[in-house]
Amino acid sequence: MSSEPWSRRRAVGAAAGALALALSGCSGESAPVRRLRIATGPEGGPYNAFGQALARAVAASGGPLEVVPVSTSASVDNLRRLEDGSADLALAMADVAEDAALGRERFSRPAAVTALARIYVNHTHLLVPADGPVRAVGQLAGRPVAAGAAGSGVQVLAGRVLTAAGLGEGPSQAHERQLGLTESTRALRAGTVDALFWSGGVPTPALSALAGELPLRFLPLDGYVGALRERYGPVYAAVTLPASAYGLTEPVGTIGVGNYLLARDDVPASAVRPLLRVVFDRRHDLLREVTAGARLEPRFAVSTGKVPLHPGAVAYYRSVYG
Repeated sequence: MSSEPWSRRRAVGAAAGALALALSGCSGESAPVRRLRIATGPEGGPYNAFGQALARAVAASGGPLEVVPVSTSASVDNLRRLEDGSADLALAMADVAEDAALGRERFSRPAAVTALARIYVNHTHLLVPADGPVRAVGQLAGRPVAAGAAGSGVQVLAGRVLTAAGLGEGPSQAHERQLGLTESTRALRAGTVDALFWSGGVPTPALSALAGELPLRFLPLDGYVGALRERYGPVYAAVTLPASAYGLTEPVGTIGVGNYLLARDDVPASAVRPLLRVVFDRRHDLLREVTAGARLEPRFAVSTGKVPLHPGAVAYYRSVYG
């Protein structure tokens, strides 16, 4: 048997080894750090808190990555930044992420977006003053409603709920005010809006603080899940605000929607794998920064609906879970 195949294999192996040494810095230099910009949300909000916590966790890991948080208006804004290349990673609500992946509604064409993980589930909150006249969504006709900041996922979901309730247009239309969470709580406290929409973990600290100052009523929204699922698919689910939250006397049914950690599809797999390793190794610390009730469940992390998983994420999950 000729020794040529063996010699060729040795030569190829030697060349590959030399290349690996060159890439890693054969003189003892460390590998270059890859910087990843993550589009988060407004300062003080849960997405921004997650992004800051992730940046610290990645820095502490000592790996070849640097994560740089960028403050934004949240979900819609974040996906546009992924599309135009001004961000490499982003956080977004699952419904808006699917819109971007499918080129639906606010997105004129499918975006180059992939999912790394579903990180936790938002609960939709619709609050009104307990001593006010509003006891159901339909009674918001003609009333001012804080419906999320411009460019946020809250704004998208609030509009869809109001439309499902017949308040999206015409004489019964609710008057949507584009306000972030801080501005929304101030407006509800001051009486310049009659209701407040929010989508986040349970409890959301800003709402817990508001409930300590102002008696609140949380309106049930689970009756609209069917209509939303019929139009937008299973991205929406029925969930419950527990009686232990916000001083509620009984559970309140509402709408759940996931949050995704996303990436442009051209982010290399070699960056995605160590990033996800940090996310899952430090998941309890990361979500503690968001809200006490948020949980990252590894078994559900791959449940990203119509948003395809990044190839690097697929490789990571296969290496960990088989």
